[in-house]
Amino acid sequence: MVVSGASPYAYLRFARVSAPISQCSVLLLYIALACYTAASASPSPKQTVPRASASPSKIQLQSRKVPAGSSLRRRALGPANIPLDDFFKGTDLQWFGNISVGTPPQDITVVFDTGSSSLEFASTLCDSCSSQVQFDPTASSTFVDVGVDPVVGNNTQLQLRSAVDTVSVGGLTATDVDLFLITSQTPNFDIDPFSGIQGMGALAQGFFAGLIDQGLPSLFSLLLAPNDVGGAELTIGGSDESKFEGDLVFASNVGRSATWELDSPGIFQYQTQPDEPGTFGISCDLIDSLPAEIALTFTSENGTPFNLTIPSVELNVGPFANNASLCQTLINAEDDFQIVGASLLKHFYSVWDVGGQRMGFAPTLF
Repeated sequence: MVVSGASPYAYLRFARVSAPISQCSVLLLYIALACYTAASASPSPKQTVPRASASPSKIQLQSRKVPAGSSLRRRALGPANIPLDDFFKGTDLQWFGNISVGTPPQDITVVFDTGSSSLEFASTLCDSCSSQVQFDPTASSTFVDVGVDPVVGNNTQLQLRSAVDTVSVGGLTATDVDLFLITSQTPNFDIDPFSGIQGMGALAQGFFAGLIDQGLPSLFSLLLAPNDVGGAELTIGGSDESKFEGDLVFASNVGRSATWELDSPGIFQYQTQPDEPGTFGISCDLIDSLPAEIALTFTSENGTPFNLTIPSVELNVGPFANNASLCQTLINAEDDFQIVGASLLKHFYSVWDVGGQRMGFAPTLF
């Protein structure tokens, strides 16, 4: 398990093919930075996303008699909405919300992160976690200790302890959920107003898998509203049609394992920043001269190209700590992929269909 950066982010990820950078493809979704792409479909100030057409078809319904004295094996769970707070420091960084862990339940806050899969949070076993709310394992009658798992990132370090306990999200409860208690962390995490991170990768794991086993539909949706708008929300088990306009358009997830990825035809990179691997920058005095919009082009399930557009206000996330004249742009990249995130996602309502292995998008109402 690897944790990189000062705190966890959510992002979109592009996988790079063996061709020039303009041929980059594949996008994974998380909350972070964005990119400039040579879009094959023209952007518009307010993007209306086309919807794949579908023809109605007949289905044959069958009934099954339940034996006397027995009950149905599984009742479907309904969707639940979880309000999200915005971690804002000059720009929208991360969105986090409440979950409950243990018996009786202890409330903690976590980032719901589409770029990872595990649940980890600060505990009373961590002397260096005093700035976050800490979970007390000794106060939970359902807590089961498993063992120690060290985690090291590029500029961070965590010590984790594996465990199992009951987890509730949005009033829905799953038992015997695998999780990690943070027992030690470097000062990089002191700035975080939340206690940890809940991975929401493309494979159902942890509490989400437990809820799906109880009949919850295997999808979730995100409204990552900017700080000046408010009302950010996670919906597990469904989507909220009151939060977007027009129709959702879906594209197939092409990621492997638990990765959320979409194909995209091209991407333009700015200057790299060697002291912060994977980031790109441009001279701060050139920001105002950049194009007014950035459009990312994807292909819907019916083969129709569609654009997701980022306004120019999102081009700059601030200067690098070691070079105040160089501003970080909205793109993160590694050798085989590029990352785009909140700068795009907070302008669209997004649906993450784990069961159907696809992602849906529609313009927000703000």
